[in-house]
Amino acid sequence: MNADLPTTIPAYLERLRHALAGCDPALAQDALYDAEDYLRSELAAHPGKSEAEVIAAVAGSYGAPDEVADIYRDTEARVQTALRPPAPPVRKSLAGRFFGVLVDPHAYGALFYMLLAVATGTFYFTWVTTGASLSLGLAILIIGIPFVILFIGATRVLALVEGRIVEVMLGERMPRRPLYVDTSLPVLQRIGAMFTDPRTWGTMLYFLLMLPLGIAYFTLAVVGLAMSLAFIATPVLVALGYADHVVVWHDASLVDERWAVVLLPVLGALLLFATLHAARLVGRLHGKLAKVLLVSGRAY
Repeated sequence: MNADLPTTIPAYLERLRHALAGCDPALAQDALYDAEDYLRSELAAHPGKSEAEVIAAVAGSYGAPDEVADIYRDTEARVQTALRPPAPPVRKSLAGRFFGVLVDPHAYGALFYMLLAVATGTFYFTWVTTGASLSLGLAILIIGIPFVILFIGATRVLALVEGRIVEVMLGERMPRRPLYVDTSLPVLQRIGAMFTDPRTWGTMLYFLLMLPLGIAYFTLAVVGLAMSLAFIATPVLVALGYADHVVVWHDASLVDERWAVVLLPVLGALLLFATLHAARLVGRLHGKLAKVLLVSGRAY
């Protein structure tokens, strides 16, 4: 038996966690899940062997912790390279960076996420507030405990779903595996692990925040798009006779038709680019927020 190999599954996972230091926390969570699932499955398939014997037996096929960490790093790099959309050309000038957002796919993904966030935010907020209220109300009854467990478990599943949405639309790497649950542990210990996991409460906080954030995102996206497209369409509206005075404030025309046809489309185009920039910034910041609240602290 290799003396360098850990002799227990928790020790193996701890070594793997240290070997993954510096990696993306979502990648570390996936790697730890896969390793624990594989090792415990092998242990269950060979009941006559100890944890040390199982680890030694699979070291050649699955790998030692350091080897597994290197494999995950290399695989992640290849996958991210293959899935990453073509990077927009690097523009050094201020005008180039401003107008270059038009060909940045992350800006459009973030913009769509902002439009969708009001619906998902409403659902998440309703889910948490309703589930928590019913859990507290039913706590004094026998059915209260199974309901609370079901509510917490379903919330953790929704965290994975939201993580996939964030990764696809915002480009932020999120977990693709849940936290591993050791089915060999007593039921009470498994239930206790769900309640003591910081990610459970981080997920609920994230879901509560999604309603005000979703409203803000949706408002910003709709107002920006509506105003910019309306300004750009000004010449068409004027030509069709739908705008005697395009911009009016307290019954006084601020821009007549002649100037409106020239100025408002330019202003609308600039506003459209500014909206895309704002969407891209929102996407980056929200991705970081999701990473903090939805990724397990045990992966760090």
